[in-house]
Amino acid sequence: MQNAPHLEDAASCSGFELTTEGLCRSILARHQDTICVRKSAIAVPRLKRILEAALDLSNRGGFQAMSLRDLSRASGLSTGGLYAYFDSKTTLLKMILLEVTDLVQRVLGRPPATLAADPVAHLRWLIDTHLHLTEALLPWFTFAFMEAKNFPPAERRIAVDSEALTERLFAEVIERGTKMGVFRSDTSPLLPAIIKPLLQEWYVKRAKYRRRGVAIETYSATVQGLVLSACLSDRPGQPSGSRQVQGS
Repeated sequence: MQNAPHLEDAASCSGFELTTEGLCRSILARHQDTICVRKSAIAVPRLKRILEAALDLSNRGGFQAMSLRDLSRASGLSTGGLYAYFDSKTTLLKMILLEVTDLVQRVLGRPPATLAADPVAHLRWLIDTHLHLTEALLPWFTFAFMEAKNFPPAERRIAVDSEALTERLFAEVIERGTKMGVFRSDTSPLLPAIIKPLLQEWYVKRAKYRRRGVAIETYSATVQGLVLSACLSDRPGQPSGSRQVQGS
């Protein structure tokens, strides 16, 4: 599906390409000490095959159950060819997790400058952009969520830190809106933590919403409405359009 225009804008501002190839180029640059292949024209297509195969195998049967032989067969590369890109399954796992965490920070952490004065619009943007980001790279986010309980301690910490980052982004916007009088002063401090599961529901239960014919725009508008109903102030003098709860 096509990405939302504001998601493309956010990715562009962060200097990032929201494709598997873009992720592979970023991984190649980040892990030069591990990846032996230096030529991007060769490394990126092969790394794409490895990662797509690893995500597919993991999302169907679990990362722990995936053997290097399975990955070799699914990617079409020899075991020796795999070792040119990572030295262990744990390294491969870390590559994926670091990329997902960095992606969230780079895209959601750089909102349009116009949102600074409008916390409601910023909150809507965070919800909608996060949903479209996970939709665009569904296998990556599904992997990070479903496999988290099986990660080694260091990799589990990466996943926990990523979730904390997302929660902090929402908390900062809500805090700013509360100080401006846009959000109620009695808004629950738990609200940022509650938003995250609503966003995860979309990609973890993607098949359920596909069966029900629920479009991402509908889901996004519903989450926005729920969140704003929990914090939006009735006081006058709010930013333009901020009193409208339904939709975006």
